[in-house]
Amino acid sequence: MFATYSALLALAFAHISAVGGTQVSSFAGATSTFLFPPAGKTITVSDPLFPDANQVGFAGPTPTGDEAAAIVTAPAVAQVDTFFPLINPGTSGKPSTAFDVVHHFGNLAPWRSVKSLGLPDASALVPSGCQLDQVHLLHRHGARYPTTGAPPSAFATLLHALASTTGVNVTGPLTFLSTWEYKLGAENLTPFGRSQLFDLGVGFRVKYGDLLKGFSDLPVFRTTSEGRMVDSALHFSAGFFGVQTYQQDYHQLIEIEALGFNSTLAPYDVCPNANNNISTFGTAQGLKWAAVYLAAAQTRLAPYSTGLPLSPSVLVAMQQLCAYETVALGYSMFCDLFTEDEWIDLVFWYSFGPGNPAVSAQGIGYVQELVSRLTSTRITTANTTVNETIVSSNVTFPFGQPIYVDATHDVVISAIVTAMNFTSLAANGPLPTDHIPPNHSYIVNNIAPFASNLVGQVLSCPATSASASSTHIRWILNDAVIPLTGIRGCKANSNGLCPLTTFIDGMKQRIQEVDFMFDCFANYTIPNPDNITTGQFPK
Repeated sequence: MFATYSALLALAFAHISAVGGTQVSSFAGATSTFLFPPAGKTITVSDPLFPDANQVGFAGPTPTGDEAAAIVTAPAVAQVDTFFPLINPGTSGKPSTAFDVVHHFGNLAPWRSVKSLGLPDASALVPSGCQLDQVHLLHRHGARYPTTGAPPSAFATLLHALASTTGVNVTGPLTFLSTWEYKLGAENLTPFGRSQLFDLGVGFRVKYGDLLKGFSDLPVFRTTSEGRMVDSALHFSAGFFGVQTYQQDYHQLIEIEALGFNSTLAPYDVCPNANNNISTFGTAQGLKWAAVYLAAAQTRLAPYSTGLPLSPSVLVAMQQLCAYETVALGYSMFCDLFTEDEWIDLVFWYSFGPGNPAVSAQGIGYVQELVSRLTSTRITTANTTVNETIVSSNVTFPFGQPIYVDATHDVVISAIVTAMNFTSLAANGPLPTDHIPPNHSYIVNNIAPFASNLVGQVLSCPATSASASSTHIRWILNDAVIPLTGIRGCKANSNGLCPLTTFIDGMKQRIQEVDFMFDCFANYTIPNPDNITTGQFPK
């Protein structure tokens, strides 16, 4: 539902500078922090009083058994449909039994198995008669605290400042604000977020572990240098390999994530139009829509607040607090303030999805790397976000791995599926800013929630010997098979299969179609947004 609204509370903060008077109350809204281990306490590595398991010995029998291959052998795919240990907070009014507010947090929702993205009879299980040869996993980091300066912390600052100057009085459903404190950190994974990636690693080993038998060298998995990214990659690998040996079982490649450094897993750092008014177009559209979908909430809650302006931007910040507190602290009182009709947003479509002209350009570098891996052909022209140093070496960018794992962000997954032209995700076109369309297909909590995962299965159909060339590919997003009919030459298929050579040709076409230099660097204004549905500037 939500992306980071830059300057979302600008109008509210303008109010702070205009107020005066002496401090009238000590109010909630202050920031609380906690660090562990306790100050001055550290662990000495190889402490003789606390030897590790290798030094103690006496491990007992440790046979590991054969590798799992549930995606090939099981009769069904295990579904992710819970979010233990989070508490579902419910909603205001009389919610329907089918409504689950935690899974209406958009990109701030925990991932769960999606029932269908256009192929209701397809399964993530390898189709009968096919042989699994290779998998490509692209996953998002786990649940995190808000990004620095995001609306939740801005709301806490606003509340505290107003209470300390003009005064704030809250009653009824807002009474909890009189004792509420802001307890969220910034950027890093929450405890729940760590568990998501560990579980994702365990699940991936159960589904695809048998492919490890095809490695002749240690795997190379990739992530970026941000704290939550490295943390996510390590937790995934601990779940996939096991906590005792995972750091010896593979190589973790960490690409620098900072302005000016090329990385297909953080492409916005070398795309100027991903960091200006082109990228924030969704914020403007989102505020238009917020004034509509939160109008009833504004009217309903206004009688219970004196001194705290409940503008649409403030209410959006409160909705974000519901999401962030739930995935960080396990529960949030903010969720109960809103009805089930007040949980939908469109920022992602216009800032990070098919409705923004600089999005496909950000995702096309990964497409180049994918083609390089599928064809064992080096990338020789550095004309997008690809890091030439990394992809030029078989050490850092090996060919022929049975399993590839790349960790990235929500906006990057959204950019990549847009660049690959998975048109079923945008089948119903742009999202309006004044009403909810009856059958909208672009649903962010299906595409890029916390721990979202996109899997490409490379297959031999019909099944052949291990030495035979692969024949088909298909893509699975959060357990739902994606139709590939938006890719030139890929025909409708009930299992989402496309001939591998056809798919590769289609990706090469997309690489030619996407004008990276223009869409990322040109000085333009966004034309009629109704004409943008492929993440490219309309030609």
